[in-house]
Parts: sequence; C-alpha cells; structure tokens
Amino acid sequence: MTTSKQLLVRAAARNNAEWCAAMSRSHGLAGEFGAQDWTAPARTPLYYPDAVTLVPGADPAALATRIDTTTPGATVKDSFADLDLEEAGFQVLFEAQWIHRPASAPATASDLVWDVAGAPDTLRTWAHAWDDGNGNADLFRPELLNDPDTFVLAGQSPGGRVIAGAVASRSDQVVGISNVFALDGGPDAAWPVVLDAVHRLFPTLPVVGYEHGSDDLAAAVRHGFEPVGPLRIWLHG
Repeated sequence: MTTSKQLLVRAAARNNAEWCAAMSRSHGLAGEFGAQDWTAPARTPLYYPDAVTLVPGADPAALATRIDTTTPGATVKDSFADLDLEEAGFQVLFEAQWIHRPASAPATASDLVWDVAGAPDTLRTWAHAWDDGNGNADLFRPELLNDPDTFVLAGQSPGGRVIAGAVASRSDQVVGISNVFALDGGPDAAWPVVLDAVHRLFPTLPVVGYEHGSDDLAAAVRHGFEPVGPLRIWLHG
C-alpha cells in the first residue's frame, strides 16, 4: 500500500470510528478513543462494532479487554486487516474495502431533490425508507440529530417521498458515507443524489467509506471511487 493510501485508510478509519461513536451516543452508550482504537464498554447498536482500530498493528489482547465479550455478538472492525483475533475467541465475519473519491471528482446529475433530515419526524420517515420493512427503523433515534457532524441525506421523488439516501459523517480531513440505499435501482440510483448532496455540503472534502460485496464495490467504482485498502470484521463466539 502506498503512503497516500495508508493516510487515506487512517483518515477513513478515524472517520468511521467517530460515526460509530455518534451512533452509540444516540443510544446512550459512551465509547472511548485511545491511541490505537475506539472501543465501547457495552454492546453497541445493531450493525455497529464494539471496537474500531485506528492505526496498523493495534494490540489485539488489549483491545479485547476493553469490550464486552461475555454478551454474544461482539464485533471488531479491523481497519487495516492486520489483526489475529482468533486466540481471543473471534472469527472473521466478512472482509471489505475502504473506498475514496477525491473532492474534485465530478458528480453525476440526479433527477431527485435532496434534503438533510433535521427533525425527528423527517428522520423517522428516512429511517423507514432505509429499513424497507425489515423492522429496524428504530435504530436511528432522534438523539442522533444532536450530533453536529452527522447529516442524514434524504433523496426525494417529485411527490416528496423518500426513496434514496445515506448518512454523511464529517471529520477534519474527510466526509464518510454509510447506509447508502435506494428503494429502486440499488446503489446506482442512490449514489448520484448522495454525491450531489455531499459535494454541495462539503465541496472541499474527499469522500470515504467502505463496501462489502463485489456488486456494491463495483457500483461505487462506477461513481468515481477507488478501493484504497482492506478491512475485516471479526465476530466473537
């Protein structure tokens, strides 16, 4: 990995940890940033890790002592895919790729209008569209709106229905994108409106995130992203 890609992965990992911390705070859970990782002392919200490594070569034994491995389902985001957590009782859940898009990259025009959800009722509408009937819309709580660096992006049809969106998480060096969805057309329908919103909100910041699965990664590449490094998700038990 080149030095520039290493720096991008570090920035993406830190940004993602800050987003995981914001989501955890919205559920009343305070995590802790250390020199090597971010960790949460109790089980984090659904889909969110209990730890995120911030630098290569983090100490796996020390990390495991700062999270709850007694309750089933503990996960670790191994941001540099360089940990061995098997001795601590973990197994690899999946692997993914960090992605990066320069701030200067042109955005594809979208037919959808977009807005930032700023009130509990608009967040609830967005969450139900994101969830698409799977029963997890309550994951996004109104307390999330108190975080000044979190922007819930809602792409709307001409009739005002939320049909696409994502979450943008701003940090000093980058803006991270997660939870990308579209009710019809998959990520190729979502990325144009999401990137239009991001470029208007943060015109000078590169965009980062990660993708799991070849189809989603290929869609991101079609919209100007490049893979910059691997990550790994470990599951305890």
